[in-house]
Amino acid sequence: MAAKKNTENGEKTVKIKLPKERRDQEDVFVGVNERTWLIKRGVEVEVPQCVAEVLVNREHMLETIMAFQDAAGAVN
Repeated sequence: MAAKKNTENGEKTVKIKLPKERRDQEDVFVGVNERTWLIKRGVEVEVPQCVAEVLVNREHMLETIMAFQDAAGAVN
């Protein structure tokens, strides 16, 4: 995440760039409090800080899911 700045309504924003991967090239949908964003991969965009936080939490959850699946596969 890049430097934060404020919009005209006082909301802090950050610049982000979601990586474009060989297997995952779809745009990423984010919804926060009845507002929605569709974020294109591989392009730097400026989003509210709450959107960046949702994306960070998404990555943590994906890592948790992968660890769980790996552990479950090891049991079988």
